[in-house]
Amino acid sequence: MIRDFSSIIISAPAILFCVTIHEYAHAFAAYKLGDPTAKNLGRLTLNPFAHLDLIGTIALLLFRVGWAKPVPINPIYFRVPRRDILISSLAGPGANFLCAMIFGLCLRVLLRYYVPANFLILIIVMLFYYNIILGTFNLIPIPPLDGSKIVYYLLGEKSSQYYLYLEQYGLLILVGIIMLSSLLGFSLFSILIEPVIKLFSKIFIGFVL
Repeated sequence: MIRDFSSIIISAPAILFCVTIHEYAHAFAAYKLGDPTAKNLGRLTLNPFAHLDLIGTIALLLFRVGWAKPVPINPIYFRVPRRDILISSLAGPGANFLCAMIFGLCLRVLLRYYVPANFLILIIVMLFYYNIILGTFNLIPIPPLDGSKIVYYLLGEKSSQYYLYLEQYGLLILVGIIMLSSLLGFSLFSILIEPVIKLFSKIFIGFVL
């Protein structure tokens, strides 16, 4: 129990960083595409506490999957609404994957000179992992995750409206899967996330940690 608590404390800064970068990228992309909504509501910021969702943060700390407070977007400001919704939605996971690449390359260099038990290495490993976890998890097509916006873009106008209807149940679905995973003793989301971690590890670090 003490070891688990220690792990939570150590991973908290990495989680805050990954969540902040993710949501800032959403807000920045939307703003550049003409939508000032997130900026006006104080979400175009690198202050992590502006982006934290209570349930999503607890889930990240305890179950290693989670989400932040969704960045508000108003498509009325977009020149091409469906396309710009897709771009702004992909910005968050894209920022996480870019950070994972950078931290992975840092690990590739540092592991040549330092032992894996080094505290700096541990922090960078967590930044690497959590960026991949957050980026991949948010691409799952369950509303309100970013993956649902991608499905919205790919579906036709009429079909997408029916799909958006599911958004009111999205949080319940996510919490239900997390709780079921806890009962089963393994994360159902890991089926999607672990292959991505292994792929990034092999490409950018040179081996699977």
